[in-house]
Amino acid sequence: MSRTRNRKPTHPGIVFRQDVLEPAGISVTKAAEVLGVSRKHLSEFVNQKKPCTRDLAIRIAIATKTSVASWLNMQTALDVWEADNDDSEDYLTVGRLA
Repeated sequence: MSRTRNRKPTHPGIVFRQDVLEPAGISVTKAAEVLGVSRKHLSEFVNQKKPCTRDLAIRIAIATKTSVASWLNMQTALDVWEADNDDSEDYLTVGRLA
Protein backbone atom coordinates (compact mmCIF):
# COMPACT_ATOMS: atom_id res chain seq x y z
CA MET A 1 0.00 0.00 0.00
CA SER A 2 1.44 3.34 -1.06
CA ARG A 3 0.63 6.46 0.86
CA THR A 4 1.24 9.87 -0.70
CA ARG A 5 2.02 12.74 1.64
CA ASN A 6 0.13 15.93 0.93
CA ARG A 7 2.12 17.96 3.43
CA LYS A 8 5.86 18.48 3.32
CA PRO A 9 7.51 16.62 6.22
CA THR A 10 9.03 18.73 8.98
CA HIS A 11 12.75 19.36 8.75
CA PRO A 12 14.56 17.61 11.63
CA GLY A 13 16.23 20.91 12.52
CA ILE A 14 12.85 22.34 13.46
CA VAL A 15 12.14 19.30 15.62
CA PHE A 16 15.52 19.67 17.31
CA ARG A 17 14.94 23.37 17.97
CA GLN A 18 11.33 23.05 19.17
CA ASP A 19 11.57 19.77 21.07
CA VAL A 20 15.09 19.94 22.48
CA LEU A 21 16.60 23.41 22.55
CA GLU A 22 13.62 25.62 23.36
CA PRO A 23 12.11 23.55 26.20
CA ALA A 24 15.54 23.24 27.86
CA GLY A 25 16.45 26.88 27.26
CA ILE A 26 19.65 25.87 25.49
CA SER A 27 21.22 28.19 22.93
CA VAL A 28 22.48 27.03 19.57
CA THR A 29 25.97 28.03 20.69
CA LYS A 30 25.83 25.87 23.83
CA ALA A 31 24.26 22.93 21.97
CA ALA A 32 26.97 23.13 19.31
CA GLU A 33 29.64 22.95 22.02
CA VAL A 34 27.97 19.91 23.62
CA LEU A 35 27.53 18.18 20.25
CA GLY A 36 31.06 18.97 19.11
CA VAL A 37 30.02 20.82 15.94
CA SER A 38 30.43 24.41 14.86
CA ARG A 39 27.82 26.96 15.87
CA LYS A 40 27.43 27.88 12.20
CA HIS A 41 26.70 24.28 11.19
CA LEU A 42 24.12 23.76 13.94
CA SER A 43 22.52 27.13 13.20
CA GLU A 44 22.16 26.22 9.54
CA PHE A 45 20.64 22.87 10.57
CA VAL A 46 18.02 24.35 12.92
CA ASN A 47 17.22 26.98 10.28
CA GLN A 48 16.59 24.31 7.63
CA LYS A 49 19.58 25.24 5.50
CA LYS A 50 21.51 22.00 6.14
CA PRO A 51 20.25 18.41 6.26
CA CYS A 52 20.63 16.03 9.16
CA THR A 53 23.72 14.07 8.23
CA ARG A 54 24.64 10.67 9.63
CA ASP A 55 27.29 12.32 11.83
CA LEU A 56 24.89 14.92 13.22
CA ALA A 57 22.18 12.30 13.78
CA ILE A 58 24.61 10.23 15.86
CA ARG A 59 25.66 13.25 17.92
CA ILE A 60 22.06 14.36 18.55
CA ALA A 61 20.96 10.82 19.39
CA ILE A 62 23.73 10.45 21.98
CA ALA A 63 23.07 13.88 23.50
CA THR A 64 19.29 13.43 23.68
CA LYS A 65 19.10 9.68 24.37
CA THR A 66 17.08 9.17 21.20
CA SER A 67 17.70 6.90 18.24
CA VAL A 68 19.89 7.70 15.28
CA ALA A 69 17.15 6.20 13.11
CA SER A 70 14.57 8.73 14.28
CA TRP A 71 16.71 11.66 13.11
CA LEU A 72 17.73 10.02 9.83
CA ASN A 73 14.15 8.89 9.13
CA MET A 74 12.93 12.49 9.48
CA GLN A 75 15.57 13.63 6.99
CA THR A 76 14.82 10.76 4.60
CA ALA A 77 11.08 11.51 4.65
CA LEU A 78 11.84 15.13 3.79
CA ASP A 79 14.32 14.16 1.04
CA VAL A 80 11.84 11.73 -0.54
CA TRP A 81 9.02 14.29 -0.44
CA GLU A 82 11.24 16.92 -2.05
CA ALA A 83 12.35 14.46 -4.76
CA ASP A 84 8.77 13.38 -5.47
CA ASN A 85 7.72 17.01 -5.76
CA ASP A 86 10.69 18.25 -7.77
CA ASP A 87 9.41 19.80 -10.98
CA SER A 88 12.84 20.85 -12.18
CA GLU A 89 13.37 20.86 -15.91
CA ASP A 90 16.64 18.97 -15.31
CA TYR A 91 14.73 15.67 -15.35
CA LEU A 92 12.54 16.22 -18.42
CA THR A 93 15.09 14.63 -20.75
CA VAL A 94 15.64 11.47 -18.67
CA GLY A 95 14.51 8.44 -20.62
CA ARG A 96 13.61 4.87 -19.70
CA LEU A 97 16.15 2.05 -19.49
CA ALA A 98 13.64 -0.76 -19.80
